[in-house]
Amino acid sequence: MAGACVFCKIAAGEIPATIVKRGDGILAFTDLNPQAPTHLLVIPTHHVTTLNETKDAGLLGKLLGFTRDLAARVGIAQRGYRVVVNTNPDGGQTVFHLHLHLLGGRPMTWPPGDRRVAPSNPEG
Repeated sequence: MAGACVFCKIAAGEIPATIVKRGDGILAFTDLNPQAPTHLLVIPTHHVTTLNETKDAGLLGKLLGFTRDLAARVGIAQRGYRVVVNTNPDGGQTVFHLHLHLLGGRPMTWPPGDRRVAPSNPEG
């Protein structure tokens, strides 16, 4: 899986990306389909498929700390930002390499995503 993974290829320098920060086994680069004025992806440089497969609590802490510091570095920490981890298809994950989305530069709304509400009584 890792050999065909687009994020592994970005981490290895095989696919070009706009790298914003690299260090301690973590890489941040700009999202090709930004959903906010600032939209960066933060990944471990080794392959981990999903959050469900991440058994290393230290890695998760490093990813969050790296993302927090990155928000300050790119100037969105003071006003605020959102960190999103999509997990598996129903969670919106489309690239199966653990990654955090760092979004900022505009007010974020809640709830995110589709605003349709499922019917509480499907039989009418």
